[in-house]
Amino acid sequence: MSESPQGIGKGMIYVAWIIALILLTIFFNSFLEKEYNPNQQLTTHFSGDGPREVVLQRNSMGHYVASGSLNGAPVVFLLDTGATMLAIPESLANRLELKRGAQMQMTTANGTITAYSTTIDRVTLGAIELRQVRASITPSMREEEVLLGMSFLKQLEFTQRGDTLIIRQNSQ
Repeated sequence: MSESPQGIGKGMIYVAWIIALILLTIFFNSFLEKEYNPNQQLTTHFSGDGPREVVLQRNSMGHYVASGSLNGAPVVFLLDTGATMLAIPESLANRLELKRGAQMQMTTANGTITAYSTTIDRVTLGAIELRQVRASITPSMREEEVLLGMSFLKQLEFTQRGDTLIIRQNSQ
């Protein structure tokens, strides 16, 4: 039983369409990720003992989202000057094996929530690195991004110009 050339041709067309759809999906997922986090590859400036600077671009929704790390593990940060400290989703905290400290109540825009204190040994945003940063493990957070709050930001200088945010860590 041999297949007709027409049947083989139709099969090849179906395969071509499937491959095209897969490639389009990969392309648009990459495009959407870059729209959400335009700071996947951070622009950093530093020389010797001088200040370290990170330049962030605002995303299409008006937020500053950037790639960084907690204790060396890659994460995505959402800068939040309204957050008292770093807020880490519980699922991410479990993967990073963060120690859960005292339970605490926190007031958010969505009401009062329960969270747990913790300390991050090393928080890195481009060339900027801070150690022993207070944070909270927040079970109610459903997203995977970390809110980069004031326990990190208050130790830095930042300046906003248009859609650009410059964060500076002076030499210590």
